[in-house]
Amino acid sequence: MDYASQQRNPAKHVLGIVVVIAMHVLLVWALQNGLAHKVMSLVKKPIDAKLIEEVKPKEPDLPPPPPPPPPPKKPPPPPDFVPPPEITPAVAAPAPGPAITAVTQAPPPPKVEAPLPPPPPAPPPPPPPAPKPMLRVAPVVSASSCEKPEYPASSRRQEEEGTVVLRFLVAEDGRVIDSKVEKTSGFARLDEAARAALSKCKFKPGTVDGAPEQAWAAMKYTWRLE
Repeated sequence: MDYASQQRNPAKHVLGIVVVIAMHVLLVWALQNGLAHKVMSLVKKPIDAKLIEEVKPKEPDLPPPPPPPPPPKKPPPPPDFVPPPEITPAVAAPAPGPAITAVTQAPPPPKVEAPLPPPPPAPPPPPPPAPKPMLRVAPVVSASSCEKPEYPASSRRQEEEGTVVLRFLVAEDGRVIDSKVEKTSGFARLDEAARAALSKCKFKPGTVDGAPEQAWAAMKYTWRLE
């Protein structure tokens, strides 16, 4: 009979199933009767453990060390030298004479004079006098020395009239040294005729604080037909 036919035998399968069921029944019975509790209590008991020291082999006994040599003997030190005491001959001291003490009088301390107070500051210089206002007087024409300007014929025919304002520069001696038209009359012929005639007038020179000076003077002349 071969191995395959043995595996197909149904009697063997039934026997195995019966053995498994019996084992389960025994296990259930053991649990019910407390057998498993006894087994667990036996397992839970303490286990004593002891440490075993390792025994070291003893070392062989060594001989004791030799004793140290004795220290060398030192010779005793020589005795200290004590010098003999010196003997000096006694010399008679001279008899003390009369003591003369010179008494000197210390000079008196120098007198310390108190420092003199500083002199008072000098008063400030007086302010310079204020300059006096200069008295200025303008030149004044002398009417008696002037000639009446002649009316230009062409201006008369054209009936030209007007007022001209002239300025004259008067020297310190009263002479006219320059002239100009400050405001025209409206006609150049009338302006020039008035300037030429009045430049010959004599003036009283202008002054500053009474001293004559060169200054400008103004004059007005009116041209009017009669």
